[in-house]
Parts: sequence; C-alpha cells; structure tokens
Amino acid sequence: MTAEEHKNVVRGLIAALDERRIDALGDFLAADVRDHNKIVFGEPDEPGAAFEGFRRQLDALTETGFRAEELVAEGDRVVARLRVSGRHTGPHPRMPEPTGRRFDVEQIWIFTVTGGRVTEIRAVSDRLGMFAQLGWDWPEPAHC
Repeated sequence: MTAEEHKNVVRGLIAALDERRIDALGDFLAADVRDHNKIVFGEPDEPGAAFEGFRRQLDALTETGFRAEELVAEGDRVVARLRVSGRHTGPHPRMPEPTGRRFDVEQIWIFTVTGGRVTEIRAVSDRLGMFAQLGWDWPEPAHC
C-alpha cells in the first residue's frame, strides 16, 4: 500500500469515530489491533480491546467530534494531529456521574497500517486539559 492509501485508512477510521459508526470500526481496525494508549481506565489489555474502549468512550462522551488537522505518512505509519471535542453525558469509568461539561483538546495518534487495517495505535493527548474542562479529578498516581 502507498502512504496515501494508509492515510485513507486512517481518514476512514476518524470519520467512523466522528460519525459514531461503531459497527464500521472493523472496516479500519484489525480484529487484533494493539492499543498502547488505554482509551478508558479498566479496559482489558489484550489485542482487540480498542473496540470496547472506543465504544465506552463514545457512550460516555456524546456530541463527540474528531477532526484531523494533519496527517503525515511514512512507510506503514500514519501520524494524525487531531482536534477532539465532546460533552460528558454518560457514565465513564473515570467519572461515573456525568458532568454535562464540554471538552476540546488536541491529540497526536500514531497508527501502524498493515493489510489495509490499523494494527497498532499509540497516542498522546492533553488529558490534563480534558480532565480540567470536564471537572474530573486527576487519578491517583500508580504505586511503584
């Protein structure tokens, strides 16, 4: 696949998330996709867990928007700079009681695309900004 074809896979995934088409995620994500950035606290750490993570996130955060500001591709990797926004209207493992508040943050996602599907996801996002905007408590640090 070409770099542009890899970017088209990522564009499709972002559009499916933006349009809340959970049933379409399998068109863009490999069944055993590895997500190195846990979307939701408590999701299983196993191949394919990203499907449930995305579903739980979209259930809790409605009016969600995913907009690709930039896509850069090299080899089998696509880097996406995203603008992600939404409203906390449903239960979420980090904050079970909806706050009704909105968020708008920037995120950087790195996708590995193999055979026309995303096989690996790494991401960095402004979680502090998101938590502050939503009124969520910052999680306790993990004990060493």
